[in-house]
Amino acid sequence: MTDCIFCKIITGDIPSTKVYEDELMYVFNDINPKANVHLLVIPKQHIARLDHLEQSHQQLIAHMLLKLPELAKSQGLDNGFRTIINTGPGGGQEVDHLHIHLLGGKNLPGFH
Repeated sequence: MTDCIFCKIITGDIPSTKVYEDELMYVFNDINPKANVHLLVIPKQHIARLDHLEQSHQQLIAHMLLKLPELAKSQGLDNGFRTIINTGPGGGQEVDHLHIHLLGGKNLPGFH
């Protein structure tokens, strides 16, 4: 996907503050954080949204989810954290590339 902002971040065409990277995923600080800690966890494979996952993505999504507690701990979130996956325009998804928001810290917003 040449026009995908997250794909361009993965390739380094758009700068980001990388927190973690491996062969399957890339993690960086959100440029418009909603909490003291606000990471975006994205698969390197372009998948538009959660409801586009297929059986073949099981290992990828499990890998991403299992990495979340380690990422939270690396950011000092020893007392808990929040994860959010917005799906589609009706779910508030703004970038058409599957991503998990990992949020935590003192300024964690509530749900209203």
